[in-house]
Amino acid sequence: MTRFSHERYCDEILHQSDELRAAVRGADLTATVPTCPDWTLTQLALHVSSAHRGISEIVRRRITEFTPPSGAEDAAASTEPFDPERLDAWLAEGAQMVVDVLREAGPDAHVWTFGPEQKSSFWARRMTHETVMHRADAALAAGVEFTVAPDVAADCLDEWLEIVSSPMAQAYRPELKELLGAGRTLHLHATDTPAELNAEWFIDATGETVEFRRAHEKAAVAVRGPLTDLLLLFYRRLPADTAGVEVIGDRAVLDHWLEHARF
Repeated sequence: MTRFSHERYCDEILHQSDELRAAVRGADLTATVPTCPDWTLTQLALHVSSAHRGISEIVRRRITEFTPPSGAEDAAASTEPFDPERLDAWLAEGAQMVVDVLREAGPDAHVWTFGPEQKSSFWARRMTHETVMHRADAALAAGVEFTVAPDVAADCLDEWLEIVSSPMAQAYRPELKELLGAGRTLHLHATDTPAELNAEWFIDATGETVEFRRAHEKAAVAVRGPLTDLLLLFYRRLPADTAGVEVIGDRAVLDHWLEHARF
C-alpha cells in the first residue's frame, strides 16, 4: 500500500471540494441527506467546511494535544437557511484555508492526530477522504452521479481500515472491539480495476486486533463488485444487496462488520 504525496493529497482536497460544491450547487439545500439523516444538505456542507477549518487551526497552531472542536462546528448544527452563493463561497474558502496551511506546514509538522503518526501528513490524507465520502453523501442527496478515481477510492478504503483497526480509535469507540470474533474474515475484490492497482483486501478480525492487507485470500465472506460500490458499501452508504455487488459465503459476517464498523 503506497500513500500519495503530501502535495497530491492537498490537490485532492481542492478537487474533491470542487466536486462537492458542484453536487450541492442547484440542489435543494433543505433536503435530508439519506445517508446522514440527521442533516440537511446545508448542514452536511457546513460540516465539511467546519472540518476543513478546524484542522487548519490544529496544523497552523501546531496543536499537539487533543482539543475539542471550536465554535466552527456549531455551524453544522444550524437550522437557519443559508444563501446558496454564500454556502458555495464558504465551502471554497474552507478548503483553500486547510490546503494553504497544510502546504505551508509540509508533511512532517508535529501536530495532534488520532493516528499513530503525529504529523500534518495525517490530516492531508484525512481531509481528502472526509471530503470524498461526504461528497458521496451530497451526490446521493442531490440525485447526481458519484464517481471517484480508482486510486483515490482504494486509498480511501485503506484509510478506513486503518482507522477501525487503530488502538486509538478503539479507545475512543470501544464498540469497535465488537468487530473481533472467531471466523470473522472478509475479502473485498474490485472487479473493474487494473491488476496493478491490486484492489483486493483481506480483513482478519479473528485476533486481538483487526488486521488487513492487500491480498487475494480465502475468507468467510467475499464481496465482489465495482470499486466505487465496494467503497460506498464498506462506508455504509450502499446496502450489501446493491445490484452489481456479489456477496459469497457467510453473509452474517459481512452484516456484523457493517453494523459495528462505525467511527
